[in-house]
Amino acid sequence: MDYKDYKELILGELDQSLSAVNGQEVREMTEMILKAEKVFVTGVGRVFMMMEAFAKRLNHLGIEAYCVGDVNEPAVTKHDVLIAGSGSGESIIPLELAKKAKQYGTSVIHIGSNAESSMSAYEDLFVRIPCRTKLHLEDEIESAQIMSSLFEQSLLLLLDAAALMIMQEKKIEDIDSLWEKHANLE
Repeated sequence: MDYKDYKELILGELDQSLSAVNGQEVREMTEMILKAEKVFVTGVGRVFMMMEAFAKRLNHLGIEAYCVGDVNEPAVTKHDVLIAGSGSGESIIPLELAKKAKQYGTSVIHIGSNAESSMSAYEDLFVRIPCRTKLHLEDEIESAQIMSSLFEQSLLLLLDAAALMIMQEKKIEDIDSLWEKHANLE
């Protein structure tokens, strides 16, 4: 196989995984984000990188968003939302942060594959991307890609679609105006 073959394989898998996402769950997530005073994101490894990209995009859209653990992270409150990316829903850091957030009355959104994970006890909303995780559940979409690449890619694209939904809801018509919030010390 060559580049073109792998590209087609990846795009086909992404189409399958994103087509399996419940659009109403994504709509509910965007509504929770829009109602929150602040949005916090967490995850581990490459998943966290996708969550960081989403926090950056939310800031571009005028939504106060933070990555948990960053030096500028403020206190979380009952008016905020924590979005935890975890395919398995069993990763220690997102799970413990969800538990901690609930102590402050914070709403928790879990984006993952495992609907019956330990995270389910703490989530207010579960958005399912049914991709293969380290748990190898029967109803997960198989992937020929490395480890959890399909989940990570699907997560980024789902969050980009959510950003477009938020932009529409906020009635931001001039996309060029978003550059005003883009980092300029580059």
